Amino acid sequence: MILTTQKISAHYWKVIINNPPINLFGPEFSLELMDLMDELEANEELKVVVFESANPDFFIAHLDVLGASNFPKGEGKTGLSKSWPDIAKRFEQAPFASIASIRGRARGLGSEFAQAMDMRFASKEKALFAQVEIGIGAFPGGGGMERLHLLTGKARALEILLSGNDYDAETAAAYGWVNRAIADADLDTFVDNLARKIASFDKKVIATIKSIINERAVNPKNEHIMETQTRFFETLAQPEAGARLKNLFEKGLQQHGDLELNLGSRI
Repeated sequence: MILTTQKISAHYWKVIINNPPINLFGPEFSLELMDLMDELEANEELKVVVFESANPDFFIAHLDVLGASNFPKGEGKTGLSKSWPDIAKRFEQAPFASIASIRGRARGLGSEFAQAMDMRFASKEKALFAQVEIGIGAFPGGGGMERLHLLTGKARALEILLSGNDYDAETAAAYGWVNRAIADADLDTFVDNLARKIASFDKKVIATIKSIINERAVNPKNEHIMETQTRFFETLAQPEAGARLKNLFEKGLQQHGDLELNLGSRI
Protein backbone atom coordinates (compact mmCIF):
# COMPACT_ATOMS: atom_id res chain seq x y z
CA MET A 1 0.00 0.00 0.00
CA ILE A 2 1.27 3.44 -0.95
CA LEU A 3 -1.56 5.43 0.62
CA THR A 4 -2.53 4.80 4.25
CA THR A 5 -5.64 6.50 5.58
CA GLN A 6 -5.90 7.60 9.20
CA LYS A 7 -9.48 8.42 10.11
CA ILE A 8 -8.92 11.08 12.76
CA SER A 9 -12.69 11.50 13.04
CA ALA A 10 -15.77 10.95 10.90
CA HIS A 11 -15.18 14.39 9.38
CA TYR A 12 -11.36 14.57 9.17
CA TRP A 13 -9.09 12.05 7.43
CA LYS A 14 -5.33 12.07 6.97
CA VAL A 15 -3.61 10.23 4.11
CA ILE A 16 0.05 9.21 4.45
CA ILE A 17 2.08 8.80 1.24
CA ASN A 18 4.78 6.13 1.41
CA ASN A 19 6.25 4.79 -1.84
CA PRO A 20 9.97 4.07 -1.19
CA PRO A 21 12.53 5.08 -2.00
CA ILE A 22 11.47 8.59 -3.12
CA ASN A 23 7.66 8.61 -3.43
CA LEU A 24 7.51 8.47 -7.21
CA PHE A 25 4.06 8.96 -8.75
CA GLY A 26 3.63 5.84 -10.85
CA PRO A 27 0.78 3.62 -12.09
CA GLU A 28 0.23 1.84 -8.74
CA PHE A 29 0.13 5.20 -6.93
CA SER A 30 -2.40 6.40 -9.50
CA LEU A 31 -4.65 3.36 -9.09
CA GLU A 32 -4.64 3.66 -5.30
CA LEU A 33 -5.41 7.36 -5.53
CA MET A 34 -8.32 6.70 -7.90
CA ASP A 35 -9.79 4.20 -5.42
CA LEU A 36 -9.23 6.61 -2.56
CA MET A 37 -10.92 9.42 -4.47
CA ASP A 38 -13.99 7.23 -4.99
CA GLU A 39 -14.08 6.57 -1.24
CA LEU A 40 -13.65 10.24 -0.34
CA GLU A 41 -16.41 11.38 -2.69
CA ALA A 42 -18.80 8.70 -1.45
CA ASN A 43 -18.37 9.71 2.20
CA GLU A 44 -21.15 12.16 3.04
CA GLU A 45 -19.64 13.00 6.43
CA LEU A 46 -16.10 13.86 5.29
CA LYS A 47 -15.26 17.58 5.46
CA VAL A 48 -11.47 17.76 5.22
CA VAL A 49 -8.59 15.50 4.11
CA VAL A 50 -4.88 16.14 4.71
CA PHE A 51 -2.08 14.59 2.63
CA GLU A 52 1.42 14.23 4.06
CA SER A 53 4.48 12.06 3.42
CA ALA A 54 6.10 9.38 5.55
CA ASN A 55 9.42 10.26 3.87
CA PRO A 56 10.95 13.49 5.27
CA ASP A 57 13.08 13.93 2.13
CA PHE A 58 10.32 13.56 -0.47
CA PHE A 59 6.67 14.60 -0.49
CA ILE A 60 6.25 13.32 -4.07
CA ALA A 61 9.48 13.31 -6.07
CA HIS A 62 7.94 13.47 -9.56
CA LEU A 63 6.39 11.26 -12.23
CA ASP A 64 7.75 7.74 -12.52
CA VAL A 65 9.13 8.23 -16.03
CA LEU A 66 9.70 4.50 -16.58
CA GLY A 67 6.04 3.79 -15.84
CA ALA A 68 4.62 6.72 -17.80
CA SER A 69 3.11 4.50 -20.52
CA ASN A 70 1.36 2.21 -18.01
CA PHE A 71 -1.08 4.65 -16.43
CA PRO A 72 -4.82 3.87 -16.65
CA LYS A 73 -6.26 4.68 -20.06
CA GLY A 74 -9.60 6.14 -20.97
CA GLU A 75 -11.83 8.95 -19.80
CA GLY A 76 -12.36 9.71 -16.14
CA LYS A 77 -15.40 11.06 -14.34
CA THR A 78 -14.65 14.69 -15.24
CA GLY A 79 -14.07 14.03 -18.94
CA LEU A 80 -10.30 14.23 -18.47
CA SER A 81 -7.88 11.33 -18.80
CA LYS A 82 -8.06 8.75 -16.05
CA SER A 83 -5.28 9.00 -13.52
CA TRP A 84 -3.92 12.34 -12.41
CA PRO A 85 -5.71 14.95 -14.62
CA ASP A 86 -9.12 13.52 -13.68
CA ILE A 87 -8.23 13.12 -10.00
CA ALA A 88 -6.91 16.69 -9.75
CA LYS A 89 -10.11 18.10 -11.22
CA ARG A 90 -12.17 15.99 -8.81
CA PHE A 91 -10.24 17.43 -5.86
CA GLU A 92 -11.00 20.93 -7.13
CA GLN A 93 -14.71 20.14 -7.40
CA ALA A 94 -15.04 18.01 -4.24
CA PRO A 95 -17.45 19.11 -1.49
CA PHE A 96 -14.70 18.67 1.12
CA ALA A 97 -11.49 20.64 1.70
CA SER A 98 -8.11 19.18 0.74
CA ILE A 99 -4.80 20.20 2.33
CA ALA A 100 -1.21 19.30 1.44
CA SER A 101 1.20 19.31 4.39
CA ILE A 102 4.58 19.27 2.68
CA ARG A 103 7.96 18.10 3.88
CA GLY A 104 10.71 17.21 1.45
CA ARG A 105 10.78 17.59 -2.33
CA ALA A 106 7.66 18.27 -4.36
CA ARG A 107 8.87 18.46 -7.93
CA GLY A 108 7.13 17.97 -11.26
CA LEU A 109 3.97 15.98 -10.64
CA GLY A 110 4.64 16.33 -6.90
CA SER A 111 4.29 20.09 -7.27
CA GLU A 112 1.20 19.60 -9.45
CA PHE A 113 -0.33 17.34 -6.79
CA ALA A 114 0.06 20.12 -4.23
CA GLN A 115 -1.34 22.71 -6.66
CA ALA A 116 -4.55 20.68 -7.03
CA MET A 117 -5.19 20.76 -3.28
CA ASP A 118 -7.33 23.56 -1.85
CA MET A 119 -4.51 24.63 0.48
CA ARG A 120 -0.77 24.00 0.77
CA PHE A 121 1.44 24.41 3.85
CA ALA A 122 5.17 23.71 3.75
CA SER A 123 7.97 23.05 6.20
CA LYS A 124 10.21 26.11 6.22
CA GLU A 125 13.31 23.98 6.72
CA LYS A 126 12.50 20.80 4.79
CA ALA A 127 10.26 21.56 1.78
CA LEU A 128 11.53 22.21 -1.75
CA PHE A 129 9.51 22.83 -4.90
CA ALA A 130 10.38 22.65 -8.59
CA GLN A 131 9.06 22.05 -12.08
CA VAL A 132 12.05 20.23 -13.51
CA GLU A 133 10.50 19.05 -16.78
CA ILE A 134 12.49 21.48 -18.94
CA GLY A 135 15.63 19.60 -17.90
CA ILE A 136 14.42 16.51 -19.76
CA GLY A 137 13.34 18.51 -22.79
CA ALA A 138 9.67 18.61 -21.78
CA PHE A 139 7.15 20.64 -19.74
CA PRO A 140 4.49 19.90 -17.09
CA GLY A 141 1.73 17.73 -18.51
CA GLY A 142 -0.54 17.04 -15.54
CA GLY A 143 -2.13 20.45 -15.09
CA GLY A 144 0.91 22.35 -13.85
CA MET A 145 0.97 24.58 -16.93
CA GLU A 146 -2.65 25.48 -16.29
CA ARG A 147 -2.61 25.90 -12.48
CA LEU A 148 0.81 27.29 -11.58
CA HIS A 149 0.37 30.75 -13.12
CA LEU A 150 -3.01 31.10 -11.38
CA LEU A 151 -1.16 30.81 -8.06
CA THR A 152 2.04 32.72 -8.83
CA GLY A 153 1.23 35.04 -11.73
CA LYS A 154 2.67 34.82 -15.24
CA ALA A 155 6.20 36.13 -14.67
CA ARG A 156 6.96 33.93 -11.67
CA ALA A 157 5.43 30.89 -13.37
CA LEU A 158 7.73 31.44 -16.33
CA GLU A 159 10.73 31.78 -14.00
CA ILE A 160 9.82 28.47 -12.34
CA LEU A 161 9.07 26.61 -15.59
CA LEU A 162 12.05 27.89 -17.57
CA SER A 163 14.68 27.55 -14.82
CA GLY A 164 13.88 24.08 -13.47
CA ASN A 165 15.38 25.32 -10.19
CA ASP A 166 14.48 24.26 -6.66
CA TYR A 167 12.60 26.87 -4.62
CA ASP A 168 12.58 26.82 -0.84
CA ALA A 169 9.35 27.04 1.13
CA GLU A 170 9.68 30.72 2.02
CA THR A 171 10.16 31.68 -1.64
CA ALA A 172 7.29 29.41 -2.66
CA ALA A 173 5.06 31.14 -0.10
CA ALA A 174 6.15 34.60 -1.26
CA TYR A 175 5.31 33.54 -4.84
CA GLY A 176 1.87 32.19 -3.86
CA TRP A 177 2.87 28.62 -4.76
CA VAL A 178 1.95 27.59 -1.19
CA ASN A 179 -0.20 29.29 1.44
CA ARG A 180 2.50 29.55 4.10
CA ALA A 181 5.97 28.36 5.05
CA ILE A 182 5.83 27.17 8.65
CA ALA A 183 8.64 26.15 11.01
CA ASP A 184 8.99 22.39 10.73
CA ALA A 185 8.42 21.87 14.45
CA ASP A 186 5.08 23.68 14.17
CA LEU A 187 3.82 22.35 10.82
CA ASP A 188 1.91 19.29 12.05
CA THR A 189 0.18 21.18 14.86
CA PHE A 190 -0.79 24.06 12.58
CA VAL A 191 -2.27 21.83 9.88
CA ASP A 192 -4.01 19.58 12.41
CA ASN A 193 -5.60 22.57 14.17
CA LEU A 194 -6.79 24.01 10.87
CA ALA A 195 -8.20 20.66 9.73
CA ARG A 196 -10.01 20.13 13.02
CA LYS A 197 -11.51 23.61 12.82
CA ILE A 198 -12.75 23.03 9.26
CA ALA A 199 -14.12 19.64 10.37
CA SER A 200 -16.20 21.40 13.04
CA PHE A 201 -18.16 23.43 10.49
CA ASP A 202 -21.23 22.53 8.43
CA LYS A 203 -20.39 20.44 5.36
CA LYS A 204 -23.05 22.14 3.24
CA VAL A 205 -21.41 25.50 3.93
CA ILE A 206 -17.94 24.11 3.11
CA ALA A 207 -19.26 22.68 -0.16
CA THR A 208 -21.06 25.92 -1.02
CA ILE A 209 -17.97 28.05 -0.36
CA LYS A 210 -15.89 25.83 -2.66
CA SER A 211 -18.61 25.82 -5.31
CA ILE A 212 -18.93 29.61 -5.35
CA ILE A 213 -15.16 30.14 -5.38
CA ASN A 214 -14.92 27.72 -8.31
CA GLU A 215 -17.68 29.58 -10.16
CA ARG A 216 -16.05 32.97 -9.60
CA ALA A 217 -12.40 31.99 -9.98
CA VAL A 218 -10.51 31.30 -13.19
CA ASN A 219 -10.03 27.53 -13.22
CA PRO A 220 -8.12 25.42 -15.75
CA LYS A 221 -10.23 24.33 -18.70
CA ASN A 222 -10.45 20.64 -19.46
CA GLU A 223 -9.53 21.12 -23.09
CA HIS A 224 -6.36 23.01 -22.15
CA ILE A 225 -5.27 20.31 -19.69
CA MET A 226 -5.92 17.57 -22.25
CA GLU A 227 -4.01 19.40 -24.98
CA THR A 228 -1.01 19.94 -22.71
CA GLN A 229 -1.11 16.32 -21.53
CA THR A 230 -1.06 15.10 -25.15
CA ARG A 231 1.80 17.42 -26.09
CA PHE A 232 3.75 16.39 -22.96
CA PHE A 233 3.73 12.71 -23.95
CA GLU A 234 4.60 13.62 -27.54
CA THR A 235 7.57 15.65 -26.29
CA LEU A 236 8.66 12.87 -23.93
CA ALA A 237 8.90 10.54 -26.94
CA GLN A 238 11.30 12.82 -28.84
CA PRO A 239 15.03 11.93 -29.17
CA GLU A 240 16.08 15.03 -27.20
CA ALA A 241 14.08 13.93 -24.17
CA GLY A 242 15.32 10.35 -24.56
CA ALA A 243 18.96 11.45 -24.55
CA ARG A 244 18.49 13.68 -21.52
CA LEU A 245 16.66 10.96 -19.60
CA LYS A 246 19.33 8.37 -20.42
CA ASN A 247 21.98 10.70 -19.05
CA LEU A 248 19.96 11.40 -15.90
CA PHE A 249 19.23 7.73 -15.22
CA GLU A 250 22.95 6.97 -15.52
CA LYS A 251 23.53 9.61 -12.84
CA GLY A 252 20.89 8.27 -10.45
CA LEU A 253 17.46 9.50 -11.51
CA GLN A 254 14.61 7.89 -9.52
CA GLN A 255 17.04 6.66 -6.86
CA HIS A 256 17.48 8.05 -3.36
CA GLY A 257 20.78 9.83 -3.78
CA ASP A 258 22.56 13.04 -4.63
CA LEU A 259 20.88 13.61 -8.00
CA GLU A 260 17.32 13.36 -6.70
CA LEU A 261 18.08 15.27 -3.51
CA ASN A 262 19.55 18.15 -5.56
CA LEU A 263 17.68 17.70 -8.83
CA GLY A 264 16.85 21.38 -9.31
CA SER A 265 20.53 22.32 -9.45
CA ARG A 266 21.65 19.16 -11.29
CA ILE A 267 18.99 19.08 -14.01
